[in-house]
Amino acid sequence: MKKASSPPLSSSAPFQAERVGLPKQYLGDLYHFLLTTSWPKLLFSIFVVYVVSNMGFAFLYMLDPHAIEGTHSRSYIDLFFFSVQTMATIGYGKMVPQSIFANLLVTLEALVGLLGFAFATGLMFAKFSRPTARVLFSRHVVVSNRDNIPSLMVRMANERGNQIVEAQLRLVLVQSETTAEGESVRRFYELPLLRDRNTIFALTWTALHPISKDSPLYQATPQSLAEKNATLVVSLVGIDETFSQTVHARHSYPAKDILWGYRFVDILSRLQNGRIRVDYTKFHSTQPAPFPANPS
Repeated sequence: MKKASSPPLSSSAPFQAERVGLPKQYLGDLYHFLLTTSWPKLLFSIFVVYVVSNMGFAFLYMLDPHAIEGTHSRSYIDLFFFSVQTMATIGYGKMVPQSIFANLLVTLEALVGLLGFAFATGLMFAKFSRPTARVLFSRHVVVSNRDNIPSLMVRMANERGNQIVEAQLRLVLVQSETTAEGESVRRFYELPLLRDRNTIFALTWTALHPISKDSPLYQATPQSLAEKNATLVVSLVGIDETFSQTVHARHSYPAKDILWGYRFVDILSRLQNGRIRVDYTKFHSTQPAPFPANPS
């Protein structure tokens, strides 16, 4: 049994916490923020930067009343759309710069547009091409007998039609404890699995942790785990055969998501032609199963 200690977290999920006291580094970590943010937020951010940049250049063009030929007298709308044409290197030919000041601004804006489009293209490609694992985790963890041994079980499925090769799985119990000195800590206990490696993870995988006398869950109850604010963390790492790159997936289960005395409904069956049928409509379904309250 392995364990380590760390400061307590305010949430039942061990990776969700309110961080205070750290310096704000939005610009220093801007690439990471944009790469990990959602697609709608990323596209909206690019749109806002694009519009604000053109609005700023349109304001600069207004500083010279004779900067742009072919516009209405000091029309901000005309100058804004001229800025859009310049930044996007469209150049319809109806509006053209006619002063040194305007040409300098056009030169600067063309450079900003070139760098901006290169940055946005690289960022979107990096985000789009990131290898990810589409792993479906069961809504609950179940505890029941398996081969007359009390066992904790987690079910996973590969949502893609390809395979994750050399998949490795880890299951960790995180719970709050009090030291002999009265200090509250969060401790991590690794739960050994009956099989923690899968050469080819293609369909489903039910991970089993036998609750023996050496298990951190030995004689645990739903009440005791809830009192300790316990959480189970499942982490899977493997190689996606399509990208030939390492992918990972993680899921956490608070104590309330552990069903005692239940097992998963079978979702695998064999058709007459010999092929295996997987019924994902029952993937999260459970049914009562025998389980002793306190195994001896």
